[in-house]
Amino acid sequence: MVRTKRITTGTDVVTANISFEFFPPQTAEGVEKLRAARAKLAALEPEFFSVTYGAGGSTREHTLEVVFDIQREVLPVAPHISCIGATRETTRELLTRYQAAGIRRIVALRGDLPSGTADAGEFRYANELVEFIRRESGDWFHIEVGCYPEWHPQAKSPKDDLLAFKRKIDAGANSAITQFFYNFDAYAAFVDAARGLGIEAPIVPGIMPIGSFSKLARFADACGAEIPRWLRRQFEAYGDDTASIRALGLDVVTGLCEQLLAAGAPGLHFYTLNQAGLTTEIVTRLRSRQDEP
Repeated sequence: MVRTKRITTGTDVVTANISFEFFPPQTAEGVEKLRAARAKLAALEPEFFSVTYGAGGSTREHTLEVVFDIQREVLPVAPHISCIGATRETTRELLTRYQAAGIRRIVALRGDLPSGTADAGEFRYANELVEFIRRESGDWFHIEVGCYPEWHPQAKSPKDDLLAFKRKIDAGANSAITQFFYNFDAYAAFVDAARGLGIEAPIVPGIMPIGSFSKLARFADACGAEIPRWLRRQFEAYGDDTASIRALGLDVVTGLCEQLLAAGAPGLHFYTLNQAGLTTEIVTRLRSRQDEP
């Protein structure tokens, strides 16, 4: 069994920073469904909602629509900005629009190339994007970056991945959100390694609620996140029993969140997939258990 030291002293779910991630819908029906989900999640009083930016900026206009829709609702929003396919001029334009709207938080990522596209843009890596945002906007934005407790699938080695993360922090990032994971020890070991390199920025765990095993498996395979063998086998044994999959997923993810907060994780960032039900249930469970004597 892997043993890691506790990250720090415990964090309770009331003081933890909880945030929710959306992707921009492509249809009018999707827009309305997202508004309904957002209204339910807003009741949980998150620190912010983030909005993704498609591969190569492929959802740029839809992203802007969702971002400004959230802003009109007087809710805190953090747009994603991607390196891939971006120029300094288009990025400067985005930053200017966001500043004019009073947006104070950005999620800066390298991003992925869309299939069949070779336009990598003018920024090669996220640290270059972070440096550009700082140069253009000073301290206006709180800049979030991504990191990978189980290592980026394209990284040559764990050390290379950690050094890439450090470059983003050194370039001016304020905090980080991890890729989703289900192995607490992976997160704890990653935080310990980051602290060993002198990285003191908050590292917020990314949380993926589980509603469908087939979807989860596709996401995990694409981004290099590990589904523990015991969990994968149990989901496979359930087959099409969606109720059992959902129940186990809720128990597993709620337990992971409790373990993370007890170990001092600074918050939880939920990948909602534009749905409110599972995330609301997990946060409600966490808060109700905290209130128990």
